[in-house]
Amino acid sequence: MTQRENVDGEVVADFGAEWSRFDQRGLSEAERKRIFDDYFAIFPWERLTPDAVGFDLGCGSGRWAALAAPYVGYLHCVDPSSAIEVARKNLQHLPNCGFHCNSVGDMPFPDNSMDFGYSLGVLHHIPDTQQGLNDCVRKLKPGSPFLVYLYYAFDNQPIWYRWLWKISDLGRWFISKFPNGVKYPLSQLIAVFVYFPLARTARVLEKISVPVHSWPLSSYRNKSFYTMRTDALDRFGTKLEKRFTKLQILTMMEYAGLENIQFSPRMPFWCAMGYKSFRNM
Repeated sequence: MTQRENVDGEVVADFGAEWSRFDQRGLSEAERKRIFDDYFAIFPWERLTPDAVGFDLGCGSGRWAALAAPYVGYLHCVDPSSAIEVARKNLQHLPNCGFHCNSVGDMPFPDNSMDFGYSLGVLHHIPDTQQGLNDCVRKLKPGSPFLVYLYYAFDNQPIWYRWLWKISDLGRWFISKFPNGVKYPLSQLIAVFVYFPLARTARVLEKISVPVHSWPLSSYRNKSFYTMRTDALDRFGTKLEKRFTKLQILTMMEYAGLENIQFSPRMPFWCAMGYKSFRNM
């Protein structure tokens, strides 16, 4: 497989359609900031200089770039799908953002040139996740930080939770094969009848001091229905999805040339951050 082939054309098209439909203009700024803070809880913004240049790999609608760009000198927004045009429109007020319709293996800047990078919820949707991680790290200067979010394999959940997920994954496998005109309404029904009731039940349980760590979809308990609708389409409309344990992610990051790796202790799992080794040049 060449670098340029490390994409799935159908998945790219699906995400282009998703971000065109859910361009995140329906997401409140307060909720966007809360979710952003969850993802970036362990990212070392204080180590970046005001003129730092980096990349957002798989930027989608630009929802995280909108909050990351003010921290840095320049942010390259990279996405292989038509969502790059959604990001361009959403971020037109930010002059320090550039837009590139490229895949992870074809990012249009030199190796060892970036001061930072991040990729959130993307590399588990490509054929070769390890190669994608390698390609991201290759663009970084030695010593630069890289943040990644990969779907977790429920390795911190009880076995019954994993079996429940396996059942839901059969539904994803089935629904994701339909055309967008079918899987979109099906995903929205799942948002209404599964995401919303489970999430709001978790909120009630938490208020009466019942632990909700292992309650299905408890991470959505304080999120809007708009986010649930977006993520239901993301989850059930995507045919290529991988999940990794904490140990597997650590191993992949080390193999890619990252060191001093740390994992966020809070949802979403797993967010991990490492620095490009000076030995990996």
